[in-house]
Amino acid sequence: MTEPMTIRRVGANEAAACVEELADLLIDCVEGGASVSFMWPLPRERALAFWRDVAEGVARGERVLLVADDADGRLVGTVQLITGLPDNQPHRADVAKMLVHRRARRRGIAQRLMAALDDEARAEEKTVLVLDTVTGGDAERLYQRAGWQRVGEVPKYALMPNGDFCGTTFFYKHL
Repeated sequence: MTEPMTIRRVGANEAAACVEELADLLIDCVEGGASVSFMWPLPRERALAFWRDVAEGVARGERVLLVADDADGRLVGTVQLITGLPDNQPHRADVAKMLVHRRARRRGIAQRLMAALDDEARAEEKTVLVLDTVTGGDAERLYQRAGWQRVGEVPKYALMPNGDFCGTTFFYKHL
C-alpha cells in the first residue's frame, strides 16, 4: 500500500519558491550515489544555481517540473520533462532528473512521478519521450516496468559522484 502523497506540476513562481527544497533533494541524492550530472561533494550554491536555472526554464516554457510531496507536505521527489527542443522535434521531449529522497524510497513515488509525467507529456502533445539512466541501477528496472523500451548502453558514459565510471542505458517511450 502506498502512503498518501501529492504529485503536482509546479509553475514558474512556485518553482522559484521551492529552489531550497529542490537543492536539498538533489544534494541528498548525489550524496547517496546517484549519477545525475553532479559530483560529490556537491556545493549547496551549485545545487541552488541548477534549480534556479530549471525554474527559469519553467518560466520560459522549456520545461515541465513535477514534484512529489509526502503526507506532511515535504518535497520528496521530482522529475522534469524538457520540452524546449529543436524545431524538427516538436513531438518529442526528454525526461530528466528523476530524484527521490533516500528517506522516501521504495514507496511508489518514482512510479507515480513517471505516470504523471506521461500525462503531462500527452497534455503537451508529446508522443516520443527519451531518457538515459545508469546501467544496472534501480531506475533502469523502474523504466522497463513503466513500458519504456531499452535502446542500448554506452560504457563509461559518465562518472558516479565518487569519480568511478558508469555506463548509461538509453530508453524511449511512445505515448
